[in-house]
Amino acid sequence: MSSVLVLRLAAPMQAWGASSRFTRRTTESAPTKSGVIGLLAAAAGIERGDDARLAPLAGLRFGVRIDQPGTRIRDFHTAHHAVTGKSMPLSERFYLADAVFVAALEGDHTLLADLDAALKAPVYLPFLGRRSCPPAGPLDLALHEDARLEDVLAQVPWQASPWYRRSHRHQPQKSLTVLREATAADPGAGDTLRDQPVSFAAAHRRHSLRTVVTTTVPIPGTPAGALRHDPFDALEDESS
Repeated sequence: MSSVLVLRLAAPMQAWGASSRFTRRTTESAPTKSGVIGLLAAAAGIERGDDARLAPLAGLRFGVRIDQPGTRIRDFHTAHHAVTGKSMPLSERFYLADAVFVAALEGDHTLLADLDAALKAPVYLPFLGRRSCPPAGPLDLALHEDARLEDVLAQVPWQASPWYRRSHRHQPQKSLTVLREATAADPGAGDTLRDQPVSFAAAHRRHSLRTVVTTTVPIPGTPAGALRHDPFDALEDESS
């Protein structure tokens, strides 16, 4: 059986674009496989044109759980040509603010162990989709031996921020959305997304299609120490 590496992807802002068109840079509602594989490749020191070293990472099976969906925001960017000083076209870029995700990668244990070690001492600093989006804390949660991606995503404790869980205590969530790569055992077809990395080389960056299945899992337990006592909660209850 394969092993599963689990990551916690949380930051003030994230951006996971599966496509970019000229001056409009969008973001998906959850991390893309291309973005997470790129993060791991950077941590491991794999250069952009080294397709041979990228291939084993791209072959890992990928899934992500939406623990805190965040808010989509839009930012406008201005720029000037470095030589002529001429104004460049105004561009708009979209981000996810205050989002938290649990990403999981299933595959060979030795490869995942090496990636886990790389996250603890990265060659290139990781970022969540764009260089302007550094992570808010450690990325690696755990490396599970002899595990299945589906089981791990159903069991890892809920990683939402304490303030988010408090704000939803009167209308508690019952389940979390999971987006995972389809297998031969999955009945029917899922959605297709062009974020399967083939090459990150600047001259010929390429991605292929992969099939994504959307499911839900009951909310697992929260990590120890994640919930802190707040005496003002009682005042909020009395005033409501």
